[in-house]
Amino acid sequence: MPNVLHTSALTSLPLLARGKVRDNYAVGDDRILMVASDRISAFDVIMGQPIPGKGTLLTRMALWWFDQLGPKGLNLCPIHLTGEAPESVVAPAEVAQVTDRSMLVKRLKPIPVEAVVRGYLAGSGWKEYQQGQAVCGVALPPGLRNASQLPEPIYTPAAKAAMGEHDENISFERTVEMIGLDLATRIRDISIAIYKAAAEIARKKGIIIADTKFEFGLDVDGTLTLMDEVLTPDSSRYWPAESYAEGANPPSFDKQFLRDWLEQARVGDKLWDKTPPAPHLPREVIEKTAAKYQEALTRLTA
Repeated sequence: MPNVLHTSALTSLPLLARGKVRDNYAVGDDRILMVASDRISAFDVIMGQPIPGKGTLLTRMALWWFDQLGPKGLNLCPIHLTGEAPESVVAPAEVAQVTDRSMLVKRLKPIPVEAVVRGYLAGSGWKEYQQGQAVCGVALPPGLRNASQLPEPIYTPAAKAAMGEHDENISFERTVEMIGLDLATRIRDISIAIYKAAAEIARKKGIIIADTKFEFGLDVDGTLTLMDEVLTPDSSRYWPAESYAEGANPPSFDKQFLRDWLEQARVGDKLWDKTPPAPHLPREVIEKTAAKYQEALTRLTA
């Protein structure tokens, strides 16, 4: 059984923020130590029970993708990794909390836009398409079905919300108003290029990446830099290629299994209303969720 870390407790570094999964600590004024906990969230609510080993799996997968896409690989975009060992910046007694689940990264100015790219019609996109043959204002051809592959990947950005609130889908024009035409255009074009490259890599491993989201920041020189996690099951919809078929949601390697269980979960005599506190997760749900994350990593890196 892997070490379980629901919440890190480093005292040798100042805590900057706790997100849904990651705890971020300041390392001087130019770097951040990102510690991936085993917390899991769904519907923007953090579950009370962790998924053992999840933080380690997410970190390994993110580092693998950074190798594929960054300077060591296709070099599609600058990345936020410093290349330094996370263990080197914490006290000896805290090394166990960061080993295999942390990244030491450049401290960037975050851009308040989530760069979402969709290659398939799924989830909220499918629901929206049924109402008006468009997703986030992007018109799509008629006749598409649930899980249909789109003619071309589409960019559907979202505005980052405060902790505990839902991100808001916005139009590309709105991102231009927020951050300017040049930066908005570069983020859109780079995001689509990264998605296309990643989707091709994953397909060779028997995985379909239906959609994903990226986050970017600017360094001190104003260089656009890919940051946070990248292409993990927490930020992407992963489907096994061998069981893919239009018309139904394929079984996924991400936390869709957890979401599906939560849709039927009851708190007292009522269905859970997707507000805190979350329902208690049964052991079976925890183990199956962990297994899906593990299979995604195994397939990619085998």
